[in-house]
Amino acid sequence: MMRTLLIVDDEPNIRFGLKAMIEREQPGRYDFCFASDGEEALVHMRSRTIDLVITDIRMPGMDGLALIREIRSYASAPEVLILSGYDDFQYAKEAIRYGVKEYLLKPIVREELFKALERAGSELDRQREVAGRLNALDRARDELLAAQLNYIWLHPDIGEEEVERRCADIGLSAFEPLYYVGILRCPAGERCLAAARRCLAAAVKESGDGAAASARTRAVAAEDKDGQLVFVTNDAALPDVLMAYLAAERHDRSCIGFSAGLRRIGELKRGFQQASRALKYRLLLSGAAGRVIRYDSVKEQGRDYVVPVEAIRKLANMLGTDRDSEMKALLAELLDANRLARYDIALTERISAALNEHVFDQAFNRYGEESVEIIRMYKQAGDLCRFETIRDYHRCVEDLLLRLNDYIRGLRSVYGEHQELRRAVEYIHDHYDRDLNMATVSNHVSLSYTYFSQAFKEYTGESFVVYLKKVRIGKAKELLVRTDDKIYEIAAKVGFDSVKQFNRVFRELEGVSAQEYRTVRRELWESRQHSPFPRV
Repeated sequence: MMRTLLIVDDEPNIRFGLKAMIEREQPGRYDFCFASDGEEALVHMRSRTIDLVITDIRMPGMDGLALIREIRSYASAPEVLILSGYDDFQYAKEAIRYGVKEYLLKPIVREELFKALERAGSELDRQREVAGRLNALDRARDELLAAQLNYIWLHPDIGEEEVERRCADIGLSAFEPLYYVGILRCPAGERCLAAARRCLAAAVKESGDGAAASARTRAVAAEDKDGQLVFVTNDAALPDVLMAYLAAERHDRSCIGFSAGLRRIGELKRGFQQASRALKYRLLLSGAAGRVIRYDSVKEQGRDYVVPVEAIRKLANMLGTDRDSEMKALLAELLDANRLARYDIALTERISAALNEHVFDQAFNRYGEESVEIIRMYKQAGDLCRFETIRDYHRCVEDLLLRLNDYIRGLRSVYGEHQELRRAVEYIHDHYDRDLNMATVSNHVSLSYTYFSQAFKEYTGESFVVYLKKVRIGKAKELLVRTDDKIYEIAAKVGFDSVKQFNRVFRELEGVSAQEYRTVRRELWESRQHSPFPRV
């Protein structure tokens, strides 16, 4: 396995001489990078993973010992080899304090260098094996923690005694006698959750630094079924520190709901419910107030409200009309963030539920089967929890209302046009024997001549003239078979000005003359009347 080796020395000849010596002995084993002092070395370490460092002691700027002190603050520190031209035990003692096991003197002895590299490599392998086992244990612990916590959250009937027993099994009893439950919502998904876990660990470390053992900040965390990070802590100030870390990593749209203080671990479920309720207020709170929301700050919100169901029904009745401005104004009044923020979050939830019931559900039930777009819009506005602020929800609902309004208005318009065109077709069938033209029929149904021409063709699939010809010839075919009327008499009865015009149109549509059609059809009709077989 190739390792990354950083060589730090202010003399270029030593840097590249070391590289040449190592490559001759162990070609392809190391990926090299170089620095002339400690500051430059740290730049490399911030941009990539370094496995091994060989560093001089005395260098301009940040020297080797200062670099080692900085390296040891890293969570995953590389193995370090000290290289010095000074046989000074004080340097060795200082280096040993920071965990350096290898101290090489200039000029380098090849055998000593390679033995030191082998020992450092073996130590890296050991550390990685241990880290792998610890990570596996951490994952198993996290999975057990998440399973137990999600069981508690998802079972409404679970009692405090069972909660206490399950919490004891995963070590949460240690948080008594005072703890809190927090829920961190991460709109950016998995990437934000990973950052949240990292920032939580950093926030715990910062909050606990310098405190006595009994007062140190502790926290455990698990992801819930909704992809939120639920954490239990003994530190009421931890959410603010955590949000500062997340903001520094540009996850400033995250927010935390935080419970009141709890005494017994059996109250854990109540703490989760308090944190969940507090988190809902992110919809109504803006700025810093909406980043960390404590249950104690919202539990006394006003409950003397009335859900404006009649106004919502009025909104539903406006769908399909030309009252867009009135709809927008009424919706703005219903979802006014400043007014809603004065009341319990239940008012906002009930207004959303009423919009679903009286507006979106009705529209879906009536028009949903006719449009995939209606189904998509219905699903989009149905869940208040998917929005980060009431303004986001307001914009979405307004957009969907207006689009739904246009859709229904269009359906009503088409339906109205179809009624007029159906009347036109009925008029043609009732008056085919008269002197009919498109102007007469379009006036009868009160549609403009030009619009009627296009709409009629879209409705019937044929132009007005062709449709009228087919109606007249269809009636003529009935008379030819069932009456003894003369051809010219039939032509007049079905609305033709002359028998010549009738015969031309008949042959054009049927392929034979009217007389030929009568002869063939009558013979066929008579043969059926005398057939020995029963007619089906």
